[in-house]
Amino acid sequence: MKITLNGNVVEFEGGLTVAELLKKEDVDMPDMVSVELNGEILDRDSFGDQLVKDGDTVEFLYFMGGGC
Repeated sequence: MKITLNGNVVEFEGGLTVAELLKKEDVDMPDMVSVELNGEILDRDSFGDQLVKDGDTVEFLYFMGGGC
């Protein structure tokens, strides 16, 4: 299956859940990452059940704090 991940087309064999995709992509601190699937921000509780399908667009969003 081909998906667009963070703006790049990537290919994976078979279907994946969002949680499996985070693991496969070696995301550091996955509990600190928000995931957007086809323009919708996912609830973290759905990561283990939400399937990523051929043609989907996935963005990993990292929020940073800081400033004065």
